[in-house]
Amino acid sequence: MTRRYFGTDGIRGRVGQSPITADFMLKLGWAAGQVLRREKGRTRVLIGKDTRISGYMFESALESGLSAAGADVALLGPMPTPGIAYLTRTFRADAGIVISASHNPFDDNGIKFFSAEGKKLPDAIEDRIETMLDAPLTTAGAAQLGKAMRIDDAAGRYIEFCKSTLPDRLSLHGLTIVLDCAHGATYHIAPSVFRELGAEVSVIGGTPDGLNINQDVGSTHPAALRAAVIQQGADLGIAFDGDGDRVLLVDSDGREVDGDDILYLIARDRHARGLLDGGVVGTLMSNFGLAMAFEKMGIPFERAKVGDRFVMERMAANQWELGGESSGHILCSHVQTTGDGIVSALQVLALMMREQQPLPALLRGLEKVPQALVNVRLPAGTNAKSVMASEPLKKAVAALEQELGDEGRVLLRASGTEPLIRVMVEGRAHLDVDKLANRLAEQVQALLK
Repeated sequence: MTRRYFGTDGIRGRVGQSPITADFMLKLGWAAGQVLRREKGRTRVLIGKDTRISGYMFESALESGLSAAGADVALLGPMPTPGIAYLTRTFRADAGIVISASHNPFDDNGIKFFSAEGKKLPDAIEDRIETMLDAPLTTAGAAQLGKAMRIDDAAGRYIEFCKSTLPDRLSLHGLTIVLDCAHGATYHIAPSVFRELGAEVSVIGGTPDGLNINQDVGSTHPAALRAAVIQQGADLGIAFDGDGDRVLLVDSDGREVDGDDILYLIARDRHARGLLDGGVVGTLMSNFGLAMAFEKMGIPFERAKVGDRFVMERMAANQWELGGESSGHILCSHVQTTGDGIVSALQVLALMMREQQPLPALLRGLEKVPQALVNVRLPAGTNAKSVMASEPLKKAVAALEQELGDEGRVLLRASGTEPLIRVMVEGRAHLDVDKLANRLAEQVQALLK
């Protein structure tokens, strides 16, 4: 079926514009409740959110819709997306709902669902929810209405889970860390995790006010973290995005360590200890140098389409345990069912403590080639796929590919979460990939006028 609402990462958009409105969320909660009740009978659904001010409104609307459908609701409050996945499993709930737009600004918001197993809700269930949205909203009988409760110790439960992903005897004592919580969902959890494991921690981006999530901080704006690490003389910095499923690191000299670097470090460590089950899944955006490093180590590597859903699909198909994206969305299925920024960072810190080496030394086996990414924002109502299918743009891409030969590659793709076309050019060190990417981005921009 053609989907009207669900994309690759749930439903997302601008607050107050369809479908990110209070009335739609009421109907969405009701539709989800109806589908889940028909599937499972009496149903309980967990709801968590990030720190956006609109989360209050949508939490209440979803709760009302679910209750009207006869589904019970457990409210988690502000909670990282992976924490919601974990608690959905441990509470034996039938589904979890995340209210978040991840790394987007505060005036965006979105909804995504987790299954009872803490994984993405199957497409078939999402399709049935979309179909149910067309039905008239009815209210269950008074005796069948769903009840709501708040889980007061949700943060503590997730903190203990994160700590449990490290060996019992491994301590972070002696490490000085700057955490950037993006004024988002990790603000009250990440500092406790790393402090309780023994690290000396300072925090930036840890005072959310509902409006400042991801504003000049977090994994999409690492400049603030770089400055703090250098100023404080810290061993490293860790930056999360607004909902805590992505992570980027900064070494002691302020150099950024992205998702490709993190994926390499985790894979290298598990491979060396004989623990890596199969190979690694990256994406079309993964650096060519990462693929070459894995080839040298004899680790199988595959590329999936961009988006954690597609990475997970390839991991499941291959029965591999590790995958991720350059953006810092890392999937460590040996410890967690979904991307988890805190857990991924802990995997790297465990390696640092075991080998007593700083990040630059651990990354010496990875030689990435220069890569330039330019985002072209689309006017409202513009179809990204139509733009990319235009003959002038296809010819421009073909000409650039011929110019690069076997020393580089070009990738154009539509963002799955924002109205953007992403232009990526990658090539050997002697190529000016920034100039080439900007040239192609200008040709995309010219088609929008």
